Amino acid sequence: MAHKIAIIGLGIMGRRLLGRILEHPAFEPVALWDPSETACRKAAEEAPGVPIVDSAQAAIAAADVVYLACPPVPRKAYALEAAAAGKAVFLEKPLGVDIEESRDLVEKLKASGVPAAVNFTQAAGKALATVQDAIASGATGALSNINILVTYPAWPRAWQVDADWLRFKDEGGYTREVISHFVFLSERILGRTKLVWAKPSYPSDPALCETQVLARLENEAGVPVSILGSVGGVQPDRQEVYLNFEKTGFLVAEFYRLFQSDGGAWKEILDPPADPRKISLGAQLGSLDDLLSGRPSKLATLDDAFSVQQKIEGMLAGT
Repeated sequence: MAHKIAIIGLGIMGRRLLGRILEHPAFEPVALWDPSETACRKAAEEAPGVPIVDSAQAAIAAADVVYLACPPVPRKAYALEAAAAGKAVFLEKPLGVDIEESRDLVEKLKASGVPAAVNFTQAAGKALATVQDAIASGATGALSNINILVTYPAWPRAWQVDADWLRFKDEGGYTREVISHFVFLSERILGRTKLVWAKPSYPSDPALCETQVLARLENEAGVPVSILGSVGGVQPDRQEVYLNFEKTGFLVAEFYRLFQSDGGAWKEILDPPADPRKISLGAQLGSLDDLLSGRPSKLATLDDAFSVQQKIEGMLAGT
């Protein structure tokens, strides 16, 4: 039987996953809710057969699993309501923006016993799996370092402007929204890290999110992760993670593309998907089905997401 899933939060991420849910045989969308009438109308146009309900509570009551694609601050309350009702929870990242609030959320969700995971979209992807397979085979040698590079001419990006909260310091910013994905990827490769130092820069308006960030993470063995983020000016969008090993190097670009180097030019080693978001979100739903069915899942755990959040909030605070 298909898992009955509700979506709370019908912005761009909620509607994107909704599109994939409609195509996935393991899931049946049964309820949608957002406080925005505009977001509800857009969702109804894209999925006319799925009920738009009148409250988050009604959405939770209708489902077996609840996908929380709302902004970070209200996410905790909805997650705990769903868990209290015995419903599985799939949370959008970041886990939260307040460390102690998220620590409490993780503890309570674990205590509830319901299945719970966080949507770092590379978790079930081919790029990460290919690198992990190469490491396991011994083909890479030891990891020397990881470099993360994220640049944009403007933030939010053009397709994100409807989510106005993304431009504010309280909940938004590209460090939480984008660099968090690559910190997760890094920790999947080298284990838990610690924040060694960080230097964020902010605009003159104190309400707005960061424009620049530099940071260094290290794992227990001292393997470094160097991070550079930049917004402004005339520059291309770049979202790149360089994984430099003793015997080879990998470049993960734009989340989904994978290149390899023997010291020379980068060569793409996976066929780029025609619709990368469709493929990656479909893979995430496959792993969510595994989790809900009691099988091993590749999705980010609550502990994974909390570890990433600690690094991200430390970077934004410059600690």
